[in-house]
Amino acid sequence: MKSTVHVGIIGLGAIGNVHIDALKNVPNARVTAICDANPEVVEAAKASRGIDRAFTDYRKMLKEKDLDAVYVCTPNFLHCEAAVASLKAGKHVFCEKPMALNARQAKKMVDAARAKRKVLQMGMAWRSGAEAQTIKSFIDNGYLGNVYHMRVCLVRRRGIPGLGGWFTTKSKSGGGGLIDIGVHFLDLVMWLTGQWKPQRVSAALYAEFGRRMRDYVYTGMWAGPPRFNGTFDVDDYASGLVRFPKNVTLAFEIAWAANAKGGNVVEILGDKGGVRGFDGNPPVIYTEQNGRLVDLAPQFANCNNYEVQSVRFIDAIRGKGTPAATGEEGLIVMKLLDAIHKSSKMGREVTIG
Repeated sequence: MKSTVHVGIIGLGAIGNVHIDALKNVPNARVTAICDANPEVVEAAKASRGIDRAFTDYRKMLKEKDLDAVYVCTPNFLHCEAAVASLKAGKHVFCEKPMALNARQAKKMVDAARAKRKVLQMGMAWRSGAEAQTIKSFIDNGYLGNVYHMRVCLVRRRGIPGLGGWFTTKSKSGGGGLIDIGVHFLDLVMWLTGQWKPQRVSAALYAEFGRRMRDYVYTGMWAGPPRFNGTFDVDDYASGLVRFPKNVTLAFEIAWAANAKGGNVVEILGDKGGVRGFDGNPPVIYTEQNGRLVDLAPQFANCNNYEVQSVRFIDAIRGKGTPAATGEEGLIVMKLLDAIHKSSKMGREVTIG
């Protein structure tokens, strides 16, 4: 077992730097190489991070023989290409969400990891948070009984990122709010409940704000400013119903922008109890005890989600555990996203392939 896992970072944007900071506090891990297509970004990071091995072409970085693993933190359209190349080069891969542009690309990544017998972990940070871990422990211990319905809502009043840039160009992002932020909660509820076999979905996607770029009123813009000569061909609102075996259902509402009060919530209903969480308040278990209705308020200590998921990744590489979010699970999520787009386009319920 290797004592220290040498890690390379592909993509030095905001999330790439988040992972560099997190890995500082992960035992048995050290960032030894960095890469970004922008030479100025590379030189700045090289100086500020004190990392000598810096590249503008990740293919050259992958030739470093002592490099054990890479974090793919690029824009979405490069995830598959960079991940597959890294896996074929014999590196373990941590890939930021979303996994890829579509399920076809995601399968290529899974197949490459299997062929090389390497760890492929998805960057689903919500799973690794203390709230998620606490709620899952209650579900796994039977407090909810048989789960029959899930509801997720993640609505921003005005939250379109980088209007006109790669975020809002489907060929580069794979979609809009659904694949950007919705992917977190869709993955989260399937992981919390163990419902990994979505069968059918009926959904509708909308583009009511972003397509009217110059009329879009906002107070702030991640990855901005807007590029009015750019493209917006993705969704800014999505809703639908997913069906699982044994009549289990999932209702979802995801919005980058809507004339509504913004907010998040996850609700999971079972025949013995229910849970509400991820709304900015402490989670609550709604159940009954001794013939009375009771609300349970689990206590937990907060943690750094990014550090926790990286600990799981490094441990999996060292043969001491399993990935926090597997490539196979990521593929299921991508198949669901593809089916949501297909359902909206066809105007009817579709089977998830």
